[in-house]
Amino acid sequence: MGSSSSRRSSFLFNNAFKTVIGSMTAVASVGGGYLLWQYYSERMSDAMLKLLKHFIDADERELSRGTIIVDKVVTKAITSALGVSAVIALGSAYIAWYKRNVLNKIVSAFSSKRDPAMLLTFTSHGKSWPPDVCRNEQDQINRIVNGIQTGHYWMLLGPKGTGKMTMIVEAMRACQKKGVAICEAHPNLEVFRLRLGRALKFEFNEDSQTGLFHRRDPRDGGPALDIERASNKLNRAALQYFKRTGRPLVLIINNTHYFKNDDEGRDMLLQLQHHAELGSDHGILTFIFSSDDFWPSFVMRESALSRIRFMSVYDLDFHRAVRTAMRMRQDEKGIIEPEETFKAAISLVGGRLSTLSKLVSAEDMLAEARHLLAVEKEWLLSQIGLIENLDDDIVKGQKRSLCSWLLLCEFVRMRQDEEERLKRQIAAGEKTAQDLEGLALPKLPYYQCCQIMARADFLEELDRSNIVAIDTYHNVSPDSKMLLVAAREVIEEEGFDTKLQNVKKRVNEIEALRRTQKIIIRDGSPGCSIHLEGRS
Repeated sequence: MGSSSSRRSSFLFNNAFKTVIGSMTAVASVGGGYLLWQYYSERMSDAMLKLLKHFIDADERELSRGTIIVDKVVTKAITSALGVSAVIALGSAYIAWYKRNVLNKIVSAFSSKRDPAMLLTFTSHGKSWPPDVCRNEQDQINRIVNGIQTGHYWMLLGPKGTGKMTMIVEAMRACQKKGVAICEAHPNLEVFRLRLGRALKFEFNEDSQTGLFHRRDPRDGGPALDIERASNKLNRAALQYFKRTGRPLVLIINNTHYFKNDDEGRDMLLQLQHHAELGSDHGILTFIFSSDDFWPSFVMRESALSRIRFMSVYDLDFHRAVRTAMRMRQDEKGIIEPEETFKAAISLVGGRLSTLSKLVSAEDMLAEARHLLAVEKEWLLSQIGLIENLDDDIVKGQKRSLCSWLLLCEFVRMRQDEEERLKRQIAAGEKTAQDLEGLALPKLPYYQCCQIMARADFLEELDRSNIVAIDTYHNVSPDSKMLLVAAREVIEEEGFDTKLQNVKKRVNEIEALRRTQKIIIRDGSPGCSIHLEGRS
């Protein structure tokens, strides 16, 4: 606006000046001095034009300087806006890609192409079981792992070495590990966090480049918060997998008894159970928990809804254990031995798979069975051995040993009574010798065991020590056939009943002394005092 007005005024001034000069020239020519006036008029005209040009150039320079400043400001503003927009666009695209990549990585963790650790698991569990020695629970485990049986999550409960993980691995072999992942529990929740992340291929946002913007480290929230993030991502990945394949993902949490039986461990178990309830309710995710001890199932049963299912896993029965051992012996050693040798060995050690694997790999199976039984007996005495002349500082341990032997004595008595009854039936022709060989382990209800021990707090400790086993029906039995045979040898030794009664008497004496209270009142007179004794 200012430049156009300046140029217009300069143009009018130039025209007026030229008109004046023209008039003066006409007058001079008329007056006879045309040439002189023409010369001066041209000089003056040139000087005025130069002055006018100077003013116009000054205005244009000032105008151009302001234009350059404005252009620079506008250019920098546009550049900054474009840069910020590019950062926002690229950042949003990266976050969207990262979230999608996280879900894809979790889904790939359940594929059959990955997990070298799974190959080690397959190798460590040996070859597949032949069809004639497969367990009764194997078919149902296959349906669960293959995603056929949905809508529930499962707790496998059984003593150590009964074959819970072996059945799961067999089912994974059958489906080529498609849609299945395994995670081992651990007492330290930070270690469990890392194991769960490795099983799911989830890095807990530690591999995200958004850390450049100073986002809070995920570890600041503790392992429980990180595992919650991983579980939420797992649910979304399971939904994505279900839409594509029509079957759920299966996550196996092995050895859940490794969690500590305290507030932190129980809270973690309940946190996993919540996601198991959610996934099974929608049919997109199936959890399988396995435990050697009873307490995880007790905790989960308290807060469970209708989706949880329990499965007890026991040792093989006598006749199936014999067939399995014969097949394993033939596959490993390539030799066939008499069936009576297997029966004699298994009658000592029972049908536990972990024990059978040791038995069939030995050169002399019967000698190996006796050796395993002797080791089991010494271990049992080291855990709950009786001390007759005990001091009051070890009375708590001896109370536990006393209660344990009272319960084991009841199991041995039940086995002896059952054998006597079967022998009478065999003599009468009602039963055969095979029925006597295939006797199952004696069982007692949980509440009855508490009555025999006169304590309710020792059963969980005995279960954790692998002395007794508690199944999903709250039935208590010896942990294994080998432990029952070892306990029977100890109980049938001469003088055991006397030792048991002596320990019981000594424990009662110490407990009576602890409950006795003595108060002495003196009135200050010599030899005058009153003794008051009471029992609380």
